[in-house]
Amino acid sequence: MTTGTGSSGLTWAQLRDLNCAELEGAADGWGKASNRADAGRDRIEKQLLNGLRETQQGAAADAAVSRLRQLSRNLQYVYTECGLVRTTLNSLAHEMKAQQRALRDALEDAQALRFTVHADGSVTYPEAGEGLVDGRPLAGGTASAKGAPGLLPPSGLVAPNPNTAKAQDIADRVAKAVRTAAEVDWRFARILRKLKAEEGLKVPDRTWTDAAGDAAVVRDVAGGYLKSGIPYDASPAARREWWARLTDEQREEYLAVYPDLIGNLDGIPALVRDTANRDNLQLLIGKLEGQDGERAETRLAGLREIDRQLQAGRQPPMYLLGIGDEGNGRAIVSYGNPDTARNVSAYVPGLNTSLDADFAKNDLKRARDTAIGMQQHDRSSAAIVWLGYDAPQSPDGWDGLDVMGDERAEKGGAAFHQFMGGISATNENEDPHMTAIGHSYGSRTVGAATQRGGGIPGVDDIVLVGSPGVGVDSAEELGVGKEHVFVGAAENDVVTKLPSKQQSAVGAAGMAVAGPAAAYLLGEIADQEDDELWFGQDPASEAFGARRFPVGDGPRLVGGQGLSIDAHSQYFDPDRDASSANSIALVAAGQSRRLKAEEYR
Repeated sequence: MTTGTGSSGLTWAQLRDLNCAELEGAADGWGKASNRADAGRDRIEKQLLNGLRETQQGAAADAAVSRLRQLSRNLQYVYTECGLVRTTLNSLAHEMKAQQRALRDALEDAQALRFTVHADGSVTYPEAGEGLVDGRPLAGGTASAKGAPGLLPPSGLVAPNPNTAKAQDIADRVAKAVRTAAEVDWRFARILRKLKAEEGLKVPDRTWTDAAGDAAVVRDVAGGYLKSGIPYDASPAARREWWARLTDEQREEYLAVYPDLIGNLDGIPALVRDTANRDNLQLLIGKLEGQDGERAETRLAGLREIDRQLQAGRQPPMYLLGIGDEGNGRAIVSYGNPDTARNVSAYVPGLNTSLDADFAKNDLKRARDTAIGMQQHDRSSAAIVWLGYDAPQSPDGWDGLDVMGDERAEKGGAAFHQFMGGISATNENEDPHMTAIGHSYGSRTVGAATQRGGGIPGVDDIVLVGSPGVGVDSAEELGVGKEHVFVGAAENDVVTKLPSKQQSAVGAAGMAVAGPAAAYLLGEIADQEDDELWFGQDPASEAFGARRFPVGDGPRLVGGQGLSIDAHSQYFDPDRDASSANSIALVAAGQSRRLKAEEYR
């Protein structure tokens, strides 16, 4: 039927009588299918695969593990796509209900005024008012959303019928509700037609690329339905309470449609973030596989390596607390559950760190080594690596140290402060022991986090290794008491000897131009009574006032194999520097009283 709004087949009577409960019921059905797929995947990951790894070996067991992994991947795709269909239907119902409310309000106004709304949307109104000449009531008429009312417009000598404008308003509102509902219907029909998978028993990589596109489309249409409810501006504690108050169905929809937002929202429980981020990891891989260029390849290498480690099921168990491709990439991984552990450490990496294969192999290993070391002292421990900011990137490695300004540390410090607030809010222990660990430029970022209101939430101890300074002049300024600040500085670590930017213009220029060798030599010949480094007071100096622990000297910068900065990268490695790795683990496990002391510089 043609209405006053154009050629749409939808009438106001059809919109009025539309049963949105049926759409919501269909959405519930898709939700149940999504949940069954998720339960199947969970059983494979937590029971079947673990059982096979622990009890079976050989070619047959390997083949079974491979098939189970493929089945788990397929079920993950089913979970994602069914969840997208559910949210699409719920979003459709949500938008249709809004137009039904607008229509109902217009019809109720017409009824109250005793107007008649016809099938085509036009509105007839009765006589009213008084004529200027004879005082008789002015004739009624019909208003249409097409524009002019049914009667001729007043000449200016005759007062208008007061019902005319009211009828016109009602006709316009009816037409707008019908027109908008028709647009919503067509928009969602196009989306639902796209939500279909290839036939077959295997979900190839290109299917995840399509799924990433599907998710992006559904997120756009679900903005008013779901996204607007996420408490971005709330505190981590308030976000935790928000999540706890949601119904199971609401949580499922958020996880299906916005795994990227929920997975990276500080204050959401670790198990939930892990679930969301594992799904978002697959969507990110699919998204980047559809792109060309070095940046996409670099990110993909890092994401795939993280995915490989997650699938391997090694101990301590991994929890993916954050993942994203913004900036230089984001990745937050915990070894051990940070919500249940009595001891939690969070390590912030530094210069040249980004989401790539090197980070996924080496920085994740540092956190895992720390977790293993912590658990040797207290089984209830978890260690996190936090790449939640854009660390400075020097295209020539350690050359051009002028890139190491304060801006990224300040921004990163704000993000790390928020993250630790979330970890503190979700930990289930009454008084958990938490440690912030900063390596290299990451120590400057940790230093920046301490200067925000109240210091770093929940943090009891701070460990600084390979530090070029933290932006303050004394350990006391870091907010935990100088006896709770610990420093490791290898004798041959060039970064811990970078002279201050103020020492001399020649020194600064030499570091920027000549690279690490010049920086090392400048550090060696700098005024020994001046403990200033690139970012302020040397944390390993007596003037700073922290507790220095022993570490290995590390390889010399200039040796038989040429230049080496390996002394800067082995603090966490129990094989290359057992003393340093164990010292870090002792502090992080709350056993700093057992720490050996090292002389100040």
